[in-house]
Amino acid sequence: MEMMKKHIATIALVAASTALFAGNPVRSGSAGASELLINPWARTAGWSEGNTANVMGLEAMYGNIAGMAFTTGLQTGFANSQWLVGSGIQLNSASFATPSGNEGVLGIHITNMNYGQIEVTTTELPDGGAGFFSPTSTIIGMAYAKKFTQSIYGGVNIKLYNSSISNLSATGVCFDAGVQYVTGADRDFRFGITLRNIGPSFGYSGDGMAIVLPVPTGSHTTTFDSRTEQFELPTQLAIGAAKRFDLDAKNRLNVAGNFISNSFKKDQFTAGVEFDHNDIFQVRASYAMFDNRYDGLTTEAFMGPAMGFTVNAPTGGTSKLSVTYAYRLTNSAFAGVHTLGATLVL
Repeated sequence: MEMMKKHIATIALVAASTALFAGNPVRSGSAGASELLINPWARTAGWSEGNTANVMGLEAMYGNIAGMAFTTGLQTGFANSQWLVGSGIQLNSASFATPSGNEGVLGIHITNMNYGQIEVTTTELPDGGAGFFSPTSTIIGMAYAKKFTQSIYGGVNIKLYNSSISNLSATGVCFDAGVQYVTGADRDFRFGITLRNIGPSFGYSGDGMAIVLPVPTGSHTTTFDSRTEQFELPTQLAIGAAKRFDLDAKNRLNVAGNFISNSFKKDQFTAGVEFDHNDIFQVRASYAMFDNRYDGLTTEAFMGPAMGFTVNAPTGGTSKLSVTYAYRLTNSAFAGVHTLGATLVL
């Protein structure tokens, strides 16, 4: 017990120290691997990522890995997002989680972002005609979460990131760590904290970095490999709280608030509410806003409301199929984000 408490305290201290350097809009756009910041799951999208304290199951592998410890049976899920409608970008995610004994849960997940076909342009062909290339980004992760006591849950998520752009690619490793605390007479109050995307810097390499230059002392040319600047990862600290209100035997209301401290962009504040009828149907709505005190400008795309719903259909015994849809408004030239997901619990 004492060792577990030391681990929890260490995570909290590291999180607090990270917050001192977070929320820095001056550094916006200077981090790499920004796909690590994109939530692929429908329920979390409906919460505007404000469910750090009450996310559970598969979606916890993005929101707060500690919540995966609440997984009671084998779960598998899939989600698709029409990202920034009008851009042609598709985001697909699949995951799997299963109890592994000793109050632990093991999970794996993969997310792929496909940007579609982009026409190649050159100095000789500025209007195209040289073919097409298809950039992709992939995140593969393995996660472990554990119930330490009746109140404390924690977990770690290790992620492999790969980005491919024509004849260039970048690969790196990072991890998430999180804690959830459940308290109250009816276990109706929850607190969550998570650190995301902690890892070393890395950069792009490949044949696309080759430059052919003439040799000054001769008539021939030679090839040089240029180097790209290493980029840092977009680290985040998220802190949230959630409260459940039991309206009657079949209906309850979940309310959550969240703060995300970003190391490479403005901080985010989120509040949301969810109505749950007998664990059969849930509808949720949320609102996200950013700290614009630095420049007084609205520079983030996802400022505003989000909403969604979940339908849980029994499939026999304790098994059920959950289908979730969410729409998140974008403050930009695009038409928002549509996310549809399904989870099978066995």
